[in-house]
Amino acid sequence: MGTVRRLVIEADGGSRGNPGPAGYGAVVRDAGSGKLLAERADSIGRATNNVAEYSGLIAGLRAAAEIAPDAELEVRMDSKLVVEQMSGRWKVKHPAMRPLVAEATELAARFPAVRFQWVPRARNADADRLANEAMDAAAAGRAWEPAVPQSPDPVPHHAPTTNRLSGWMAPPAPPTTTVLLRHGQTPLSVEKRFSGTVEAALTDVGLGQAAAVANRLRDEPFDLVVSSPLKRARQTAEALGRDYVVVDDLRETDFGAWEGLTFAEVREKFPDELNAWLADPHVPPPGGESLIATVARVARVRDRLLAEQPGGRVLIVSHVTPIKGLAQLALAAEPAVLYRLHLDLVSMTTIDWYSDGPAVLRGFNDTHHLAGQTIYGE
Repeated sequence: MGTVRRLVIEADGGSRGNPGPAGYGAVVRDAGSGKLLAERADSIGRATNNVAEYSGLIAGLRAAAEIAPDAELEVRMDSKLVVEQMSGRWKVKHPAMRPLVAEATELAARFPAVRFQWVPRARNADADRLANEAMDAAAAGRAWEPAVPQSPDPVPHHAPTTNRLSGWMAPPAPPTTTVLLRHGQTPLSVEKRFSGTVEAALTDVGLGQAAAVANRLRDEPFDLVVSSPLKRARQTAEALGRDYVVVDDLRETDFGAWEGLTFAEVREKFPDELNAWLADPHVPPPGGESLIATVARVARVRDRLLAEQPGGRVLIVSHVTPIKGLAQLALAAEPAVLYRLHLDLVSMTTIDWYSDGPAVLRGFNDTHHLAGQTIYGE
């Protein structure tokens, strides 16, 4: 039996104002030699110290997984809260923290053994330095860059640093192509109400929209069709006339107490919570789910599909936030891009995922199949 590899993660996060401009830092070292294997840092917009601390932990766990997914880990942090919660000794009381704790727990569970250790801030100086470097860079309008080459490089989808010039570079293998289809119109979309996990059927217009996209895709080959479990997505998938598989993690964001309300109603009843949500994708609605948590779960779906369908074509019927999240991952964009993308009803977004490098966004918010139709609702 081979020797078990052991890694040390040092993670930290900070907020200048709590909440305020925030960032995180993490380093991964070989436990035996102390050799630096990876550094990670980034700004995360306006957030609390606790959110930044968990973001640093998550970045460190991801980096360790890229280096040695079968290693045993020792995680050192100067946040007593994170160490005690991740060790199972303290409860997670704040709803905004639960998605981050869930993501960190899921990442940690992939390793054979993980031990969390509290250390004084003086013994966490490198991670603290990186967090401050990330915040300083953001304040200066720059992206944080490592001082030394990284191994492995911090890129999405565990890919090399090669950037792909679409149409110019021959790939080593065909990409896995995902066509992302948003569902058709519902009564809630007509009235522009928050509709996350609440069920709503397609309107007659929505059924017509689904028929139009089905006609467009009639001769398109797909190796697999998957759908959100929510009724509006399943009705859209059923209109395609193909077998499909329901995948729970493709559901829309849970908007909690805002479900069924208009934006104006939310602004009137939850003004502070709405402002916080618009300022930071890590912040969930009251009793709901953050945008970051949604992206994390659709990333897991993407990883499974790419492993199961290499070089295949997959049609995904879903919702606004999951589709925006996959576009963000493909573009390696900052989470703030989630607020800056618009998706129409029954629009199609196409992404090629290459095994040797970053993905390529080939089409976004394509609604040519609705030419001549009147579109109501968002």
